[in-house]
Amino acid sequence: MYRVWNFVTNYSLLLIGGAVTALVWVNIHPNSYHDVVEFVLLDNAIIGHAHEVNGQIYRTLTLHYLVNDVLMAFFFAVAAKEVWEAVILRNGALRGKKAATPLIATLGGMAGPVVVYLGLAAILGSDTYDAVAKGWAVPTATDIAFSYIVGRIVFGAGHPAVRFLLLLAIADDAAGLFILAVFYPSGALAPVWLLLSAGASAAVFVLFNWLPRILDRGDQARPNSSWVRKYLSFWPYLAAGAASWYGFQESGLHPALGLLPVVPAIPHADRAFGIFAEAEQYLTDLLNHIQRLLKHPVEVILFFFGLLNAGVEFSSIGTPTWLVLAGLLIGKPAGVLLFGWVAARPLRLGLPVGMRMADLFVVGCVAAIGFTVSIFIASVAFDGSATIEGIRIQDAAKMGALFSFGAALIAIAAGRAVGVRKQRA
Repeated sequence: MYRVWNFVTNYSLLLIGGAVTALVWVNIHPNSYHDVVEFVLLDNAIIGHAHEVNGQIYRTLTLHYLVNDVLMAFFFAVAAKEVWEAVILRNGALRGKKAATPLIATLGGMAGPVVVYLGLAAILGSDTYDAVAKGWAVPTATDIAFSYIVGRIVFGAGHPAVRFLLLLAIADDAAGLFILAVFYPSGALAPVWLLLSAGASAAVFVLFNWLPRILDRGDQARPNSSWVRKYLSFWPYLAAGAASWYGFQESGLHPALGLLPVVPAIPHADRAFGIFAEAEQYLTDLLNHIQRLLKHPVEVILFFFGLLNAGVEFSSIGTPTWLVLAGLLIGKPAGVLLFGWVAARPLRLGLPVGMRMADLFVVGCVAAIGFTVSIFIASVAFDGSATIEGIRIQDAAKMGALFSFGAALIAIAAGRAVGVRKQRA
């Protein structure tokens, strides 16, 4: 039913490879690791970390900024593509009644971790709460790729719970993008710069998408649209993406989200075949073509993301680690089960045919793997210099995201305990 096994496996291996390399490196020789992470590529550049010197704002482009703020924009664009198609296209996975229960379960899967994270922090005292409160969103994330792998191991490729899990993860990604944009700005807000992003998206849509289709109206040969696709391809959208990204950087919103406004402007298919459906590889629309072009570059980008962000010394394990882990391992399954039950029973929206309430709990356990997006949120939620109990809060929170891989073992054990029967595709 799904064609992503090889893609997900390659993606996962590269990301894990980068993360494991970082963990080994930083615990053997931390100074050299941090020197590489903060290596300065350009000083006084037009992009990079902003800092003030004598009343003037300067930017320094480091290797970490290049990966996290520039290159990761392509990763979030790919995620946004799946969300956009699931919402806008006919038969989209997040449209209609069929998506209602997964969407409500997603709300629970985000609310549960926040309640557990902040609740436990409050119990530990005001000092702890004040120190870690800004990281409330770290345990809300669900890593699509790793969750998909574990979901197939637990349920088998043909079980309806796997599709339910994918819907939940995609909706979780959409909510995560919203949280990053609204709650974690990268600097002082200057919303006027978003006009550049909006203008770039609108201009490229009108000139290279809408106008050629209008000129081709009534002509089945579609000469104008074909000429634009053949000779211009993705280049106008790349230029618009660069302008949009710069607008996000200057606006204070996290620039890794800078390509999102351009995604809806790209010509796309007229219907959805389902998340990761096999038919997508045969689609010739520009949006799917761009996604295929980005496949291998994004895999490499994620290797470097793991390398530059997962380097946490084991001595950094502390209270934030356990708060993030509790939010994911306790709050996520509880929230998914509770909200999913409300949707399926009191609201009478039901579950997919062949899926039990016990399967919903196991789905929540699988969704507790935060990893990629949890690490990303931790890196923007906490200042790198903030400490608690003598350890850096950011590093301790990242360690909690890394430990969330334990959710895989919990999910497998839970699946066996409740009698999940694997189903082949």
